[in-house]
Amino acid sequence: MSDVSDTGGRAMIFTDRAQAGDVLAASLSGYANRDDVIVLGLVRGGVPVAARIAAALKAPLDVLVVRKLGVPWSPEVAFGALGPGGVRVRNDDVERRLSPRDVDAVVEREAAELVRRERRYRGDRPPLHLTGRVAIVVDDGLATGATARAAVAVARGLGAVEVVVAVPVAAPDSLQLVRATADRVVCPSAPVSFMAVSQFYREFPQTSDAEVVTLLSSST
Repeated sequence: MSDVSDTGGRAMIFTDRAQAGDVLAASLSGYANRDDVIVLGLVRGGVPVAARIAAALKAPLDVLVVRKLGVPWSPEVAFGALGPGGVRVRNDDVERRLSPRDVDAVVEREAAELVRRERRYRGDRPPLHLTGRVAIVVDDGLATGATARAAVAVARGLGAVEVVVAVPVAAPDSLQLVRATADRVVCPSAPVSFMAVSQFYREFPQTSDAEVVTLLSSST
C-alpha cells in the first residue's frame, strides 16, 4: 500500500525537515494515540522529521541505526545490512560474488560503526524491541532508497508486525523499490526532476549528532 500525492510529477518544496515532518504527520493521523506504534528516525537526517511526526501522533520516538553492507568497489550496491540486536540481512545474489575475506572485512567495519553510533545516539536507552509493534520508519528523502530498504528488513528482523516508510520526497524509481518491501509507503512528492534530496528543501543543514541526541532526550 502506498500514499503518494498526485503532483503531476511536479516537486513539492519544503521549508525544512520540521515542516516536512508536519506534512507527513497529517497523512499518518490514523496511527495517532496507539499503544503499538513507534516512530523510528533514520540517523541522522531522518530524526528531525521523525520527531515532528512522533509529537503529532503522540507516539514514542527512537532511532533505527542501520549500516548498509556495500560492495567494496561499489558501496552503493548492497550485499546486506546490519541492524541492532545482531540482525543481519543478506542479499545472497550479490554476496556470492564476493570473496569471504571481502565480506568479513566489510561486516567487521560496519559492525564496529553500528556499535559506535548506537552508543552515541541511544545512550542509556534500552535495546530496541519491535515485537508486535507498528514501526514507522522515517527519513528526510529517498535517493537510491538502499538505506530505507535495509531499514525495513531490519525492522522486520526485530519483530515489527507492520513497517511503514514515511518520506517527504523520493526519486520515482527508488520509491517503487521501497514500495515492494514495506507494508505501506507515505510520500507526498515523487518528482521526475529528482537529482538530490537537498534540492527540495529551502533549508537543509547537516543534522549533527548533538541534534539527534537532543531530539531523542526531549521526546522522553
